[in-house]
Amino acid sequence: MDDLAVLRQEFSEYEDAFLSIVIRDHRWDKKAFSQLERAMRGVCEAFEERGQQDLPRWLVEGFWICADWLPGQTEHPGFPRPEPETYYKAAVARLLDLQYWLVTGESPYTPGSPVADL
Repeated sequence: MDDLAVLRQEFSEYEDAFLSIVIRDHRWDKKAFSQLERAMRGVCEAFEERGQQDLPRWLVEGFWICADWLPGQTEHPGFPRPEPETYYKAAVARLLDLQYWLVTGESPYTPGSPVADL
């Protein structure tokens, strides 16, 4: 499945999607987050390479939910956070970077250097 198809599932209440797990189960699924983040990064890379100017609304809304809504939900004192705090801070920073990348079309990362998985 290509990255855009993965994101369509992730942003459409698919049962195993990261956002669905956060909303339904009130937990951060690290494996599901990694899948979401890799697909977001892949879409950003592809759109930047093509100079994509027209962004589907559902895609922009999905990135917005991840970068702007998700942190407030998962920082709530009642939300379980078994990973070290540095992981969550890095994850939120990555989501903000990806939102910037999608909207501006310019990667916030050094060209040619790999972006590490979280």
